[in-house]
Amino acid sequence: MTIDNMTGPAGGPAPAPTAPAGRPDSLNTRGMRRILASSFIGSAIEFYDFVLYATAASLVFNKVFFTNVPPAIGLFASFGTLAVGYVARPLGGAIFGHFGDKLGRKGCLIVSMVMMGLATTCIGLLPTTAQVGLAAPILLVALRLIQGIAVGGEWGGAMLVALEHAPAKRRGFAASFANMGGPAGAVMATLVMSAVSVLPKAEFLAWGWRIPFLLSLALIAVGLVIRLKVSETPLFLDLEKTAEKKKVPLLEVLTKYPRNLILGTIAGMSSYTVQGLMTVWAVSYAVDHGVSQTGVLNVKAVGATLTVVFIIIAARLCDRYGRRPVMLAGMIAGVVLAFPILWLLQTNTLWGFAAGLFLANGVIQGVIFGPFGAYVAELFPTRVRYTGASLTYQSASTLGAGFTPLIAGSLVILAGGSLWLVGAAWALAFVAAAVCVMATKEGLGRDLTGEMR
Repeated sequence: MTIDNMTGPAGGPAPAPTAPAGRPDSLNTRGMRRILASSFIGSAIEFYDFVLYATAASLVFNKVFFTNVPPAIGLFASFGTLAVGYVARPLGGAIFGHFGDKLGRKGCLIVSMVMMGLATTCIGLLPTTAQVGLAAPILLVALRLIQGIAVGGEWGGAMLVALEHAPAKRRGFAASFANMGGPAGAVMATLVMSAVSVLPKAEFLAWGWRIPFLLSLALIAVGLVIRLKVSETPLFLDLEKTAEKKKVPLLEVLTKYPRNLILGTIAGMSSYTVQGLMTVWAVSYAVDHGVSQTGVLNVKAVGATLTVVFIIIAARLCDRYGRRPVMLAGMIAGVVLAFPILWLLQTNTLWGFAAGLFLANGVIQGVIFGPFGAYVAELFPTRVRYTGASLTYQSASTLGAGFTPLIAGSLVILAGGSLWLVGAAWALAFVAAAVCVMATKEGLGRDLTGEMR
């Protein structure tokens, strides 16, 4: 039976199943609290590393690794290395998804965390172009690739460990803990970078920016202690007893579930379009137009905190009303608010940047992101869920956020400095996402245990 056929009477959602053996009836148990903490903290640490790079790409790398070129070209090259990490994320999703579906979720999460921590630490130790020449940006790109592969495997595993342990009636909220980890990691990365940005500019560019990258080693140690105590998911252990996982997960996703993969990717691009625009491109835009760099970073941290708040609210609502209605509400808001948010940004004031960021990343992204973990997971059966969910999420991230800063910068140049083309592209992305969400079936109430057969 395919996922699309898993419906109840009269084509409605199947009634929520009772918790099978090995899965609790509540999230408020010692085991589930540990699982949710692992999902949240592990994801936060990985995204601390990933978002830290994005912030440095906006403020540092064009001045350290891409020197002796016009500032606009240096910034473009810096954003290009940022995009490299996003391009690598689907590859990481495919690699870790394969082994996560074949060997288990837990081991892949440990490997991805170690990879990310080592790559981030090495970036903090990287010599500059002035010291070693062309080798510096080449090594930067290589380390960014490793970061992308590592984070590509992280989200799917962190989300599934929570979702596949959780009772059916709380799947949406449980899965959202991995999504909360992303903005929480962004808060940590932004605050640490903001703290070192108060140094004199010469010292900040010489060594201050390296401190947040080197802190990654300590964070990874904490994350591993927590993650090693988490057990494998009951749904995967049940799958181990069957022969169904002996197939190639990636091949099955591409041949049996291409529609779900494409629709889920376009739906997810909406929240990542906002993220790429407001947390990377808009940061550079605001600072270049005279807004305080430290103020912008502090506002960005507050915005990420608001994202977590709205993720929690939206995830709870999606367990009651469904994934699609909640996500559609966020997408409609994204269309309506696209141009007003860009107008706020063009005031070239800290308050304008703050108001725009809070609306975009706090409200719009949070409302879409809250149900998204469960929404994506419920598009695929257990035997290929790690691969399918990771590919969908990471492809959405790559297409929605990876190239958005580059595209936005190009559209501004094309429009002669105006932001109207950026607003049009933003609104179009959200319309396409809403259409794709309406084209998928509601996942609330689906029996995920029955999908193996």
